[in-house]
This record gives sequence, structure tokens and C-alpha cells, in this order.
Amino acid sequence: MSLCSAGILLYRCTAERLDVMLVHPGGPYWAHRDDGAWTIPKGLCEAGETPLDAARREFREETGFTTHGRLIGLGELRQPSGKIIHAWVVEQDVDPSRLVSNTFSMEWPPKSGMTRHFPEVDKGQWFGIEAAHRKILPGQAGFLDRLVGRVG
Repeated sequence: MSLCSAGILLYRCTAERLDVMLVHPGGPYWAHRDDGAWTIPKGLCEAGETPLDAARREFREETGFTTHGRLIGLGELRQPSGKIIHAWVVEQDVDPSRLVSNTFSMEWPPKSGMTRHFPEVDKGQWFGIEAAHRKILPGQAGFLDRLVGRVG
């Protein structure tokens, strides 16, 4: 059985364009990566949890924000790893500078015996669709296309 992740993509419409909010993964492996490294706020579905419930929980854990308004399903995408990501979208404006993420622990540097804590998400940012296509992990780009098809 494939792993299941779920997440929520925020969008906003300005006079100039359609923007989406993406987040950058925290931790040392992602520290110097930019294009092709950003993601929608998402995470693994827990046992007995619906994908929608997982998406809401993960969004709150990774950003500190709660969603308001009607969530619209964007379906699912199979990632190159085989993981299935379920995504929803909602129109909502937030200030990414106020993002607060939960943390994870890992041994760092490797084989040092020292445990360090890192945020799951180290920043969030609004991007126009063209820039978002450059920034987002390639396996998630289909969600941007589905959003544009729905919102226009």
C-alpha cells in the first residue's frame, strides 16, 4: 500500500494575478535548495484519519494557521516515490512572516551523536503561478494546474 499524504494550498486573487502560498521544508538537507524544493503544507495521514482531516491537521502544524472558508478538492497525485498526495484549496490571505511550524529532531551533523531540532517548515511565501511552477517540487506541480483550471 502506498503512503498517503494530504495538504492544503492557499490562494489569493489580486488585481494583478493569482498567487499561491508555498512552504519551504526545514532542516539541513533543504537549507540551500530553492527552485524545485517548495511544497504545499502537507504531511502523512495517520491511521484512522481521513485525508481531509490529515490535511487540516498538517496545515495547522506546519504553518500555525487555520483555514477559513470552503475547501475545494484538487484530487490526488502520485509522487515519483509512489506516495499519494491528496490536496484541497481555499482562498485565504495570510501573512507568511507569522508562520509557526512544529519541529522534528535528528542527529546533526551525521554520526556526531548530537541531536538537533529543526522546524518542519522554515518559511512560507506567496508566489504567482509562473514562479510557483519553478519553486514547487515537480511531483506537486499538477495541483497548480488544477487550481488554475478551477479559478482561471
